Amino acid sequence: MLNVDLFINGLIIGLFYALMAVGLTLIFGILKVVNFAHGEFYMVGAYTYTLAALKLGTGPWLALPLAFAAGALVGWLAERTLMRPLYAGYTSWGLMRDEYAVVVTFALSLLLINLVDKVIGPYAQRGPALIDIPRMALGPLMLSGQKLIATGVAFAMIVGLALFLRYSFWGRQIQAVAQNRLGASLAGIDTARASSLVFTVSGALAALAGALLAPIINASPDVGAFPAIKSYVIVVLGGMGSMPGSIIASLALGVLESFGAVYISYAYRDTFGLIILILVLLLRPQGLFGEKGREV
Repeated sequence: MLNVDLFINGLIIGLFYALMAVGLTLIFGILKVVNFAHGEFYMVGAYTYTLAALKLGTGPWLALPLAFAAGALVGWLAERTLMRPLYAGYTSWGLMRDEYAVVVTFALSLLLINLVDKVIGPYAQRGPALIDIPRMALGPLMLSGQKLIATGVAFAMIVGLALFLRYSFWGRQIQAVAQNRLGASLAGIDTARASSLVFTVSGALAALAGALLAPIINASPDVGAFPAIKSYVIVVLGGMGSMPGSIIASLALGVLESFGAVYISYAYRDTFGLIILILVLLLRPQGLFGEKGREV
């Protein structure tokens, strides 16, 4: 029973990791750069959910889509104002493409953290639960109502994103741009709009993750730092740009941390993923599902 409980809890943790990591994977798949402000999208969602529910009185279930929309807006603005130079035929200040992406996304991260710190304050705030039921049964397991509902929402969003990318018109265009940006452009695909859509979706998913976990992990200006680090580890483990790889790596990492915390040491739970990352980079640098070489 203990092992089953650890496995299920590990999968639940992995779903929240996946909700963060798939957005980062999509950005890398389209632009071939890493977004260092991804954790702050998570923070925006956590604060939007908490403040809308507590200060505006909207209620948790209305605050949740508001957080989703806020993350989408921040992602869209970031792409339109900061990331467009990556594929608009020029770079700023003579910097190379990768250096430009590092500078602007890291600067955006610092801007959002300090802006929230000064406007809202440095003190952590806990969001209200989506449901007031303290414990709910999941087969032989007992889970908190908030965690169970949040898990269902996270699972539905990941499945919805996978179906969108596979079967929708824009999903197929995003896949084409990820495979070959120039070829997709020559085929008549609006690559700029595809990039904007990916950043919007990425921001929305990260913000949703922050909102779902706000009743468990208090919202604070730096609350997104740790989820972002997890996302970077997962993206590399799964293979840069591979969405199935990021999902499988998220679930595997969640299960690994769940078992490792009990059978090895809870204090070192967060180091297990880093150890696995080092081993993967040594034995398979492209990640579990990544390709050895990709056309930019």
